[in-house]
Parts: sequence; structure tokens; C-alpha cells
Amino acid sequence: MTASEIAEVTGGVLHGPDAVVNDASIDTRTIEPGQLFVPIVDARDGHDFISIALAAGCGAYLTQRAPEGGTAVVVDDTLAALTELGRHARARHTGPVIGITGSVGKTSVKDLALAAIGKTRKTHASERSFNNELGVPLTLFNAPDDAEVLIVEMGARGIGHIAALCEIANPIIGIVTYVGAVHTSEFGTVEAIAQAKGELVEALPASGRAILNADSAPVLAMRSRSQAPVITYGVGGDINAVSVVVDSELRPSFQLVSSGQTYSVSLPIHGVHQVSNALAAFAAAEAVGVTPSQAIAGLATAGLSRWRMELGHTAGGAVVINDAYNANTISTEAALRSLAAIDVAQRFAVLGVMAELGDRHDADHRAMAALCQQLDIQLIAYQEPAYGVEVTHDFDAVMAKLGPLNRSTAVLVKGSRVAGLEALADQLTAYN
Repeated sequence: MTASEIAEVTGGVLHGPDAVVNDASIDTRTIEPGQLFVPIVDARDGHDFISIALAAGCGAYLTQRAPEGGTAVVVDDTLAALTELGRHARARHTGPVIGITGSVGKTSVKDLALAAIGKTRKTHASERSFNNELGVPLTLFNAPDDAEVLIVEMGARGIGHIAALCEIANPIIGIVTYVGAVHTSEFGTVEAIAQAKGELVEALPASGRAILNADSAPVLAMRSRSQAPVITYGVGGDINAVSVVVDSELRPSFQLVSSGQTYSVSLPIHGVHQVSNALAAFAAAEAVGVTPSQAIAGLATAGLSRWRMELGHTAGGAVVINDAYNANTISTEAALRSLAAIDVAQRFAVLGVMAELGDRHDADHRAMAALCQQLDIQLIAYQEPAYGVEVTHDFDAVMAKLGPLNRSTAVLVKGSRVAGLEALADQLTAYN
């Protein structure tokens, strides 16, 4: 897209020579030559980094300030301009768009759907967890011109957020993974969370498809909010799994049952909870015309985004599960149960804060501590007193509690993004 076209779409004014941009970035730490830099005004003002973007070779930039040289498009509001660019990109895309939301599992389902569809159809998906008012238009704008299918993750911090994202992305297929007591500090109640997540279902056209988790009652209840046909997955769903087993590395295999047919599936990723996510991805693949055999072949090559059930080993042979990208009671319970399935003498869980729980903060942390005790897992609380056990504050203190890291030991590292536990997990894996 040219800078002059960007000016036309955004209602901005072009300054400097016209230029072609490949895609867009809001982060000068990762910007590449030829990209459009979009400075966002937030806790820090992205305009302060325009000179860095220019030095890195950005092809053009948006700005609310006076141009600083190069190719600039002056706009009233850079976020509004990015939104318009995303909306314009979506209007040019003629293939299906899959929207994914839910309290947990969004990114894993996105990764699995990309695998299930991407081996057969040219597919573009959200990077990492780009699922908000910045990430959604970036995903759309950055899609290659030849992309046949777009997969867009959608998050929400309140009622109306998903609806606003749907106005930009215009999804044809929608997946709702699960609704539970996550982000209750923002929503207040599970009912409010369900109301917000269900906005995706309400946005689907009659010609589309809603894919709902049969194992989550609030999600299943969204059937009445959909004008699109509904497909369910999970226990008792239209698509379900039987004969589920996991190997010594926590990789699940199962029989997938759909439309009276049974298919053998083996996943290369870790955790039995990924079976449900794979069912959702299979449903999405079928919805865009991928055959069952093609979808299953794709699932066999799936990989997850960083810091999600990454399984590694120390030099001494101890298992380290790096699940440090985020944490809530649902995902933490799933990770703990996966840890409990590892056949070793000692299991440790290094748990950081589970954020955004509101009034449930103390009770939910104590519940995870009780689950550790029930599963015979030794809990190491990292910088979070709400678990009700002695708190550790650094790597050395954690190591003192772990003891020798050998083949008889498995360690889970998990916490919310603010805990930054991925660095500690990397230290453990590298420990000699």
C-alpha cells in the first residue's frame, strides 16, 4: 500500500515523497525496513520514537504532530487511523475471517487453527496475543494480499469491546472457547463476561458459523444469540474426543469423532487440555472447506506461541514446563493437572500472581495452593503471598527450595504476564 493511499483511507495529509509500505508496526524495537510506523499515545507517547523508526528504515509513519522528515501521513488520531486501515484491509479481503474469543485458550486455538488450515489454505493469523483495538487492525492490515483465510484473536476488557472489534474484522466464523471467572476485576461477574464474549456470536452473519464449547455452560447458552448455524465441540458436542491418552512428554493422542466418523489425532504439543482446543480448530478448518484428513495432518504439525506449555529439560534431566505467558484459575488448574501426570518422584509448581481476579484474588490463590496439595505438588510461591505459603523473591531462593534438578524432578513455572516468570523458567532450563 502506498503512503498516498494510506492518507486517502485515513483522511490524513501526505508529507514528503510517496512510498510503498509492506505492513505496519507500533513497536520500534521490532520495526523492519519498509514498514509503516504507527505511534500510539498511551502510557508512553509513540511519537517520541519516530526518529528511531526513521533510523531503522521505516517506509512511512503516521503522526499527530508536525512531520519529522521522511514520508509522513499527518492524521488527527493515530489509533483511529490504524482502525480505518484495518477496516479497509478487511473490506479488500474476499475470504473467510475467523474470530476467536473466550476467557482462556484463545491463543492456543488460534495456533491450532492456523496449523489445521494453513497446510491447505494460505492463512494469516494474529501474532502472539494481538487481540485488542491495536492488535486486531494490525492483524488485518498486515495480512498478505494472497491470504485466503484470516484468523483474528479477540480480547475484551468490558462490555462492547468484542462488538467494536467485530465491526472492524467482520468475522464470518466465530469460536468461543470458554467462559469462567477470569478478569473479574474488570467484568465483575461471570455473567458479564459471557455477555461480552457472546458479542462475537451475535456479530456472525446467517451464512456464517458459530463454534461453541459444549463443556462450558455459559458458552453453550450463546446458541440462542446466534443467527448463524452452531457447531459444538467437547464432551457431548457435535465434535468430540474419545480414547484420550498422553505420552511421557504430555503429548496427547485421541480419537476425534465428527459426523459419525472417527479419526486418529496425535498432537505434538503438551497438555491434555489441548485436546479441546484441537477440536475447536478442527471445527474451524471444516468450516472453511478443509477436509478432515487435511485438518488432522495440519494438527500433527502444530506449535504454540512462546511460553505456553513449553516443555524442556535441564542438563541433569529435570523436566521444566514454561507456561509463564499468563495465568488464571482455569489455566493454572489445567497446567497443574498436566504436571501431576508426569511420572517423576518430585513435582514442583513455581507460581506467580494470577492477576485481575478482583475480590476473588485471595480465595482463588488459596484454591490453587489446595489443589497443589491434593495433587502432591510442592508449591513455591514467587513474589505472591496470597497462596498462603512462604514467598520466594528471586532465582536463588527458588533453587534452594527445588534442590537437585535431575530426572526425578518436574517443575512447572506459571504466572500472569506481570510476573515475568518466563525469565526464571529459562534460567531453570539452562541450569547445570
